[in-house]
Amino acid sequence: MNAFLTADLSVALAIGGAALATYSLRLGGLLLAERLPANGGFKRFMDALPGTILLSLVAPGIYSSGALGGAAALATALCAWKTRNILFAMLVGVGMVAAGRMIF
Repeated sequence: MNAFLTADLSVALAIGGAALATYSLRLGGLLLAERLPANGGFKRFMDALPGTILLSLVAPGIYSSGALGGAAALATALCAWKTRNILFAMLVGVGMVAAGRMIF
């Protein structure tokens, strides 16, 4: 077997393994969801989880953008809170970063 076929096989196995792991986790979540408590502390934890995951994805970007990123994030949050329009709030934040990068 030549090295090219071995590399292709390794890539195919890695992709197949990742796909299998992903769908196994999804199926496991669906099957486990029926057994989880529908109220109490665990439910509150699970309800808050999407927000914490979003924050963990956004916070490093804000931090790495410095003061401009922090100001844009604050403006985005305030705009979303006041207008209740997430798309408009995101446009405000992106516009602030774009304008700031053009100026500075």
